[in-house]
Amino acid sequence: MNKSELIDHIAEQADISKAAAARALEAVIGGVTDTLARGDSLTLVGFGTFAVSTREERSGRNPRTGATIQIKASKVPRFRPGKALRDAIV
Repeated sequence: MNKSELIDHIAEQADISKAAAARALEAVIGGVTDTLARGDSLTLVGFGTFAVSTREERSGRNPRTGATIQIKASKVPRFRPGKALRDAIV
């Protein structure tokens, strides 16, 4: 499913226009992004938790040359599914 198909699904399930569904989806995505950018986590009970995790600096290899390179530390978004979501897909 891609974003436009999700918008169609939301519009149909909520009985709203596609434009309203698109605005609602953008608001949700914006809310998640803003929360993670602040370093906070977001928990949707039954669905899951979005959080920011840090990766330590590490060594890697350039696959073309085989040379060792340093990969700097970074922050990455993580998602941990909730029990209801895990149970729904089993």
